[in-house]
Amino acid sequence: MNKTASWWALLVGDVHCVLQRDPAARSLLEAWTIYPGVHAIAHHRLAHALWQRGWRYLPRWISFVSRWLTQIDIHPGARIGARFFIDHGTGVVIGETAEIGHDVTLYHGVTLGGTAWHAGKRHPTLGNHVIVGAGAKILGPIRVGDRARIAANSVVIEGVPNDATVVGIPGRVVSPQRPTTHGFDLDHHLIPDPVGKAIACLLDRVAQLERVQSPSGDSACASCDEACVEPLFNLE
Repeated sequence: MNKTASWWALLVGDVHCVLQRDPAARSLLEAWTIYPGVHAIAHHRLAHALWQRGWRYLPRWISFVSRWLTQIDIHPGARIGARFFIDHGTGVVIGETAEIGHDVTLYHGVTLGGTAWHAGKRHPTLGNHVIVGAGAKILGPIRVGDRARIAANSVVIEGVPNDATVVGIPGRVVSPQRPTTHGFDLDHHLIPDPVGKAIACLLDRVAQLERVQSPSGDSACASCDEACVEPLFNLE
């Protein structure tokens, strides 16, 4: 985390990264005024500074007001690096002990949640240049490595190595990160689907088995089908 940068310097970086990662953003004026992710992170950086100085109620109150205004819930204890971008933002939840590196992008509906009730580290740590797709849930004190991608609606409960892509429930590492020109891969539709691939393989195998021929040349299932189907229509 960048502990030396001022609140204003961090906020300026957060605003400029909007233009780099969202094609819909056309000007800094838009980013400053109508992006709830920018407002939420600005409120959080103020609340976090107070939290670091031992304040408790006021930072939580700022977080509460920010959630009411932006629909983004960030606990003031969460540690967030520079150039953090929350796209759309509705439904994002970031827990108290979560740690987020630099140049991270979250989409709407993302949860960085805990799995324990006891005090201490119970929320995930995200490395640098991580992208988390819409609706994904990352749970527990696990680490997501640098440049990892979490596919939309995945549920991640185990650590993720650097440069990995994770998809599914529970999340599975399916492929290394693809190199991109700008360092941010937004081709979510190209993420592999291991469950769909497994089902397709099973269907192909069933088709192969059904094509097995008996010595008489008939399908191996023909006699079985007749024996099983005829009683269903013989009501006498």
